[in-house]
Amino acid sequence: MEKLDTDLLRTFLAIADAGSFLGGAARIFRSQSAASMQIKKLEDVLGAPVFIRHGRGVKLAPLGEKLEPVARRTIVLLDDALDQIRGDGLAGSLRVGIPDDQSRTVLARIIGDFAGAHPSVELSVHCALSSGFSKALKTGELDLAVHEVESLEAGMIPLRREKLVWTASRAHHLIDRDPLPVAVFDRACWWRDMSLRLLQAAGRQYRIVYSSESTTGIVAAIEAGIAVGLLGESSLNDRLKPLSSNHGLPIPPASHLVIEFSPSQESDIRRAMTDTIRQAFGSA
Repeated sequence: MEKLDTDLLRTFLAIADAGSFLGGAARIFRSQSAASMQIKKLEDVLGAPVFIRHGRGVKLAPLGEKLEPVARRTIVLLDDALDQIRGDGLAGSLRVGIPDDQSRTVLARIIGDFAGAHPSVELSVHCALSSGFSKALKTGELDLAVHEVESLEAGMIPLRREKLVWTASRAHHLIDRDPLPVAVFDRACWWRDMSLRLLQAAGRQYRIVYSSESTTGIVAAIEAGIAVGLLGESSLNDRLKPLSSNHGLPIPPASHLVIEFSPSQESDIRRAMTDTIRQAFGSA
């Protein structure tokens, strides 16, 4: 008899909560194809579909409606049990940096769960554009940070490799404009530098028409048809469309979501937080 994997249940709940495979995959930091494969495995175990296509999204099939409350109870029980097992003996403080982008909601929930499981740990969470995290770690302002980097370096723990895509609004057509209107981050960071460097290398004329400190701001500008921009694949939604080399845009390299540490001595608290984040991202 086939067993029901809790990873399948987590994927199912993420898609159910998001109302789409794309949105659900972003919540658990997997590709849409990987999430679809997980649901296919779940349906093979159960013997019937759990979702029904509904417009651009999905809704629960009759079996999915039966499964949802069971899945939620199961995940809560397992997480509570794990928290109780891990929750003994940790005391002290930890300063954590998390990015102000699509990772924020998931990471905030992970850190919130950690705080509930370890009430004697004083957590200080800094949510900001992650371009300053490496410096804050080196100067001792942060103990640990989760952020996107262009390339992996020694000491970093990789959580996810994400495809970067040039993105435009589905409701507007900007790709043929010359110069091309682009949206970028308004601070010096590798993401901004790479976007402009790629356009320059391809000989594509561009004009910066919008800048923002947050991914949310960049997404809003692209959705409104103000500009095109470079986003992580997990930031795509139904109002955005990916652009390809067929549109005359250079193919960008992937980015890496990592955990990076300060040079200070490793602690049990830092180790426990690292393990919690890695397991949540499936990279332990």
